[in-house]
Amino acid sequence: MPLSRRAGLPHVLSLLLSVACCLSNVTGSEPPFFRSEFLQPPDSLHNHGSCVVETAHGDLLACWFRGSGERQADDVKIVGARLRRGAAAWSEAFIMADTPDLPDTNCCMVIDPRGILWLIWPTILDNQWESALLKSKTSDDFLRDGPPIWKTSDVIHVKPGPEFAATVKIAMEHFRPRATEPKIKEYIDYALAASTDKLKLRLGWMTRAHPFILDGRRLIVPLYSDGFNFSLMAITDDWGQTWHTSPPLIGEGNVQPSIVRRQDGSLYAMMRDNGLPPQRIQHASSSDRGESWTAVTDSALPDPGAGLEVIALTNGHWVVVNNDTENGRHSLCVRVSDDEGKTWKWSRHLERDQPGPDAGRYGYPSLIQAKDGTLHATYSYAISPAKAAQDAAGRALRETIKHAHFNEAWILAGDP
Repeated sequence: MPLSRRAGLPHVLSLLLSVACCLSNVTGSEPPFFRSEFLQPPDSLHNHGSCVVETAHGDLLACWFRGSGERQADDVKIVGARLRRGAAAWSEAFIMADTPDLPDTNCCMVIDPRGILWLIWPTILDNQWESALLKSKTSDDFLRDGPPIWKTSDVIHVKPGPEFAATVKIAMEHFRPRATEPKIKEYIDYALAASTDKLKLRLGWMTRAHPFILDGRRLIVPLYSDGFNFSLMAITDDWGQTWHTSPPLIGEGNVQPSIVRRQDGSLYAMMRDNGLPPQRIQHASSSDRGESWTAVTDSALPDPGAGLEVIALTNGHWVVVNNDTENGRHSLCVRVSDDEGKTWKWSRHLERDQPGPDAGRYGYPSLIQAKDGTLHATYSYAISPAKAAQDAAGRALRETIKHAHFNEAWILAGDP
């Protein structure tokens, strides 16, 4: 008998059973779960920009940069820590990369299909982001305790092609009628001049989100430039022996791209918004394996100018984690889409404070799906100065990296 013709209690029971069945199809049979912990106790140094990967043994390896500042602090280095499968606590931190007397920042990692671990990061040559020199290390011996045994250590020479300057010129001329503010005109003039300056267009490119492995043989490293204030893809088809770049992805301050693949094979990039209001995650698509990209436009999701990451789950759903505000990093949200980013029907917060002087700062998330189907996120965690403890020297112990382990059902259950 059709459901619409049922009456009374049988109708209610049938409706509830139908709803429960639909929810089960979305969440699977696992109950929601969530746990979290710090990688290291909060300290007085700047701990930021983490990335996490899962090894073949089911262990987690995380990296981040740590020092007395960022680009202007020459003691900044890349450190790492491990969480062994089944363990409750992370290992002591160890050094992953340290260029003497120069800041190493914004690191990312990926394990390629050959079982090789990649660490990619920029070294800042003159304490300005525009002087970033992109570097990489690889290892096939990274399962033991302590830092990986590095097999190679290289500079990735980013050399945009002849289409770079032409693409920048078209974009800047499109923006010029809106250049009513001196800062916008100054940016347009800078971008046009820098796009034909070999040193400026070959330096300053930095990593943030995971590199993307395509079809098991192409490595795409999403890059961005704080000088140009837009993004670029570095591509290798021979595991780093040679590199080429896509044309630049130019929008209104679109930086720090994260890539996901649609079921039709096309690529989709979500990017931090460093531009003008309204603050929204910016996005673009590629139908030719990352070689070229559509125009960059705003999505519907808010973003305060902060890092994000998007991944596709094995069930076809997408998950994105970012700061879900237009101003401030006091709220960090994870969302689920069942239609490849057209809508984001479910969301839950990893962190959420009321805005104000007592709020913490949470951001720069890294996100993976483990082999067991669960999700792992690491992110920067800064306690508000008013709430932070102090060491014997009176320094605030307020920054660390936090790890959260949860499943999709936890997100779908929503905020309590």
